[in-house]
Amino acid sequence: MTKKTDNILYIENVYKEYGGRVVLDDIDFCISEGEFCTVVGPSGCGKSTLLRLILGQELPDSGLIHFNGEPIGFADTRRGVVYQKYSLYPHISVIENVMLGKKLELGLLKSGRKLRGIRDEAVEFLQRMGLEEHQDKYPHELSGGMQQRVAIAQALIMRPKILLMDEPFGALDPGMREAMQVFILEIWERSDMTILFVTHDLEEAVYLGTRIIVLSQYYTDGRGVDVQRGAKIVADYELKYRAATTKAKETANFGMLVGKVRREGFDPRQRTHVTDFNLQHPDSFQSLTDIERRKV
Repeated sequence: MTKKTDNILYIENVYKEYGGRVVLDDIDFCISEGEFCTVVGPSGCGKSTLLRLILGQELPDSGLIHFNGEPIGFADTRRGVVYQKYSLYPHISVIENVMLGKKLELGLLKSGRKLRGIRDEAVEFLQRMGLEEHQDKYPHELSGGMQQRVAIAQALIMRPKILLMDEPFGALDPGMREAMQVFILEIWERSDMTILFVTHDLEEAVYLGTRIIVLSQYYTDGRGVDVQRGAKIVADYELKYRAATTKAKETANFGMLVGKVRREGFDPRQRTHVTDFNLQHPDSFQSLTDIERRKV
């Protein structure tokens, strides 16, 4: 497959192993600008590993990862990241946390005018997050949901080309988690940014995504029964609708899709052959070997 110029991210034939254990086993996909792509899969399938490769914290053992048409390289400000554990410094205020990345970019050239500009920009982001009145507080004085909003502002002020989110709402209670889901959708729709969102929560993935990628180690191929297999993308859905409210989670179609994703990626008893993966998204593709394609 030839790289498409409108893909912000292009990944082909990527493998990653640790200590002889294959974690990611021939990963292929690309993402267009403006997508909200959710990634789900069973524990240990390599979701966070994939995120680290895209962020540039680690390198693949083999394969191709291109970002904006070029080899991805090490981590930089074009890729923002929000983790489950809030990436806030406890000894500085909320607004100083949001300003920090911009200030570090300035280095020693911290003129008063530039610092005022950064502060004004940080205030604007805190306004968008509904946190302007809390700007002089310290992180420990905020609730979990408020701290996560600060972490999102901290990432967005750097204006990344893509925002990577690794279980960002996993530590929140159910009510706050749902509120944050609505919040991140509103931010995404206003900014038209690209988001890659890793979660173990299938309802969250179906509700948020314009696209769902299912990563799983539960599949079969022609390599035989004794081969240690890493995870592949076993399903890739395009979701054309946008949920107006969280009431969408109560519909029959929503529940059916959640159930289908669970069967395809999370049930070790249901192992689909690699040539029969449910790759519905128009950007889906595979770079399988001839041995893998064999049906035995």
